[in-house]
Amino acid sequence: MNVSKHKALGILLLLFSITLGAQNIQKPNIIVIYTDDQGYGDVGALNPDAKFRTPNMDKLANEGIIFTDGHSSDAVCTPSRYSLLTGRYSWRTSLKKGVLGADGPCLIEKDRMTIASLLQENGYKTAMIGKWHLQMEFEGSLGKDRDWSKPFTDGPIEKGFDYYFGIPASMNYGVLTYLENDKVLDPPVLWTKKKADKNPRTFSDTINPKGYRMTPPYRSTRKEGTSGWVEVAPSFNDELVLKTFADKAVDYISESATEAKAGNPFFLYLPLTSPHLPHCTHPDFQGQSNCGNYGDFMEETDYRIGQVLEALKANGIEDNTLVIFSSDNGAETNYVYQREKYGHYSSLNFKGGKRDIYEGGHRVPFLMRWPNGIQAGTKSDVPVCQTDYLATIADIVGVKLPDNAGEDSYSLLPILKGERYDKSVRGAVIHHSVSGHFAIREGKWKLNMFRGSGGSLEPKIIEPKEGEAIYELYNMEEDPGEKTNLYFENPDVVKRLTQKIAKIIEEGRTTPGTPQSYVKEGWDMPDWIKS
Repeated sequence: MNVSKHKALGILLLLFSITLGAQNIQKPNIIVIYTDDQGYGDVGALNPDAKFRTPNMDKLANEGIIFTDGHSSDAVCTPSRYSLLTGRYSWRTSLKKGVLGADGPCLIEKDRMTIASLLQENGYKTAMIGKWHLQMEFEGSLGKDRDWSKPFTDGPIEKGFDYYFGIPASMNYGVLTYLENDKVLDPPVLWTKKKADKNPRTFSDTINPKGYRMTPPYRSTRKEGTSGWVEVAPSFNDELVLKTFADKAVDYISESATEAKAGNPFFLYLPLTSPHLPHCTHPDFQGQSNCGNYGDFMEETDYRIGQVLEALKANGIEDNTLVIFSSDNGAETNYVYQREKYGHYSSLNFKGGKRDIYEGGHRVPFLMRWPNGIQAGTKSDVPVCQTDYLATIADIVGVKLPDNAGEDSYSLLPILKGERYDKSVRGAVIHHSVSGHFAIREGKWKLNMFRGSGGSLEPKIIEPKEGEAIYELYNMEEDPGEKTNLYFENPDVVKRLTQKIAKIIEEGRTTPGTPQSYVKEGWDMPDWIKS
């Protein structure tokens, strides 16, 4: 009798062990592909009238889920990248508006959880290949006492990544050279600045921004009394950056595939530099689209994404890899030129573009594909944000976030699994612009809160004076183009949303939990919002 009991117990333990092993194997590899300045209408599957082809982005959309109301946390680069990795709005840090450069203290605080550190602590290999733009610290200062032989600090490998290859920031910010782990591969001892783009397919009329390039020849010294100079390595070629990143990503996937199939998954963060200016299209793709050099650059971008997807398939790990695809903000202001010259609508029917609090500034392509976990052809109209990636990934790997992590992150896993999802569970989404403007989105309502004009290309219903606060309220279900201001007709909605965003700021979090601290010094924005 005792022997039978022992046998039964042994069988149960064996089954439990097998189950645990199976669960470990089923943890997906995770890839986040992050484009730069790509509008919602710059994906064929989201915009059937697009004037260039995106078959690989379309593949992700058609074989996974499209979030039709998905947002970057900000309308510009640095803050969106912070939020994606940490699940926390960047205006809770010292960065209340604008972006950072290449060289300086990293915006991600010491010991703050990131997607990379979460996965690293839970058995994942972690890698980043691409553009960082959250700052890192190099020895010396711009043009002074540089020692490129010394490791840089406060970079990706200190934020949870086992491996890093990429460039520090946007190409118009410098430092223009490739980095690996904490090393500078080719010292940027020369100088360059923006140069007129001579590609005839690049626009050259009065619509800003003008096309430019960061190509050679480079200079050994800066011209005194002039600005805009960036440090550049002799070997750096802006036309080869996308190819270099894609090749590195393919190699990483191929090197990691065997372990991944054995139950040791990987995480790859792949932030690309396109279609951000300069539109430095590889020669193989120039002249290929019906939308000038911008369309050519987008078609190259799509091809590079296709290389990554093909590597997953070729290595037999496509089915158990979650691919997340999005952009750090909406289309650059050249969306006006594309619209007028080629009939291409980068912002689709949404108002505004990059830098704006309007939808075109932050409603972006928001796609996920995971054949083992997401039914193909799925759509969701729940308003969601890239801050949600951290909680979603934590949910997938079975980790509960502590109170001081992912303060603005909600798990989207129930939506991915096709379960009924109460939209009110997600909570409000906060939008933010380059000038520090706020908006709060809850359900169908969006309240834009302006302070000063903000420099948008799009006319506001009421143009505020500098320092003056004005508000616009829109019903996003009926008016996604933000054309009819309902502020005066709905004072109760305005009051509720204003109180809610004030609470979200004051408590340091959007999600339920213990209030968290945030950087308040020199910032009177909460008082303005409450007023």
